[in-house]
Amino acid sequence: MTDIPKFVKINEEGPREGFQIEKGTIPTARKIELIDALSDTGLQQIQTVSFVNPARVPGMADAAEVVEGFTPREGVRYTALWLNEKGLRRALANPKLFIRGSISLTASEQFLLKNQQRTVAENIAAQAGMIALFKENGVTIDRGSVMAAFGCNYQGEVPVGTVMDQMRAIMDLAAEHDLPIRTISLADTMGWAVPERILRVVGAVREAYPEVEIALHLHDTRGMGIANAYAGLEMGVATFDAAVGGLGGCPFAANAGAAGNVCTEDLVFMLHEMGIETGIDLERLIEVGRLAEDIVGHPLPGSVKVGGSLSAMRH
Repeated sequence: MTDIPKFVKINEEGPREGFQIEKGTIPTARKIELIDALSDTGLQQIQTVSFVNPARVPGMADAAEVVEGFTPREGVRYTALWLNEKGLRRALANPKLFIRGSISLTASEQFLLKNQQRTVAENIAAQAGMIALFKENGVTIDRGSVMAAFGCNYQGEVPVGTVMDQMRAIMDLAAEHDLPIRTISLADTMGWAVPERILRVVGAVREAYPEVEIALHLHDTRGMGIANAYAGLEMGVATFDAAVGGLGGCPFAANAGAAGNVCTEDLVFMLHEMGIETGIDLERLIEVGRLAEDIVGHPLPGSVKVGGSLSAMRH
């Protein structure tokens, strides 16, 4: 148990994860309301929008207006997602956003074809253009990510060796362009992970690249989100993506029941009960989980916003 961290950083992705997949239109003002409420919980990073083709992801058609409308809080980084050079240029046009470069690859070619209309080889080749664009705009590039690192609805099981192939491609690109990769994000994009698979994949990456910090992006599609997060903690993972209320899901995952990221308030509850610090006000976060449910107009899967924390009962 000695690898369990004493402090965990949570990157909140609810506004982007949630509003990219909700059916019907969420008013821009309510998206801004959620971001502003999250800003007052102690979270240090919030992913606000994705700059993607609105024809394919209509829920992000107002991305620029959302970024323009929220009120930045000191000490909070506001980020965005993009998939190509056009999206990155849109993100760069917004001074409120913290832009961090990443070499982003995918372990499933079938998912990559659905999500970005590229083969694995084409995606690796495209990263050179993104790296050049990052450098041209003075953006630090110190991160890599592997999507579909634990399994794929189109391709099935993703072998650990396939994930490691993508890791080597990231490191080769980084070496070619003289980039220090400090963090690798492993994404369970379609909810295939179980704790044993987390241990195997994270273990292989950690053994091969012990100097690199590992972050986990976990989906709760099959109810394994919290269990997988715990397995990650056992492997020393100290950075997790999460979504308030359990918002979201991937619009290209081909799974009608695809769930969002592991629920932020449920994850924070577990961490605090384990004595792990997060810097987050859980009671305030629970209130934001209820707000998120009100905004989308239907029940969200998070549990702690219903059951409450244990702190009140202890008093």
